[in-house]
Amino acid sequence: MLYVADCPSLDLARTRLAEAVDRVGATATVTERLVTDAAALGFAGSPTILVDSADLFARPDLTSSLTCRLYATSDGLQGAPTVDELVEAFQR
Repeated sequence: MLYVADCPSLDLARTRLAEAVDRVGATATVTERLVTDAAALGFAGSPTILVDSADLFARPDLTSSLTCRLYATSDGLQGAPTVDELVEAFQR
């Protein structure tokens, strides 16, 4: 998981990610990395959740930026994907 310093959504993302991994019955090592150079990583905002270096929620309209990221969830804009959306992304 990539994030910027003082990201207000980091704890929410951690919680949802752990629940989603548990729900699919997987074992995962979650590594967190503080980002200070967005362009070098193609970082689309904090938090960004990667699996095998691929952004699970990449969109062509996202640009590299050291900002907070909002996710369009089924419950409206939020600072992290929902658990159901993470589970669905894992299963793709």
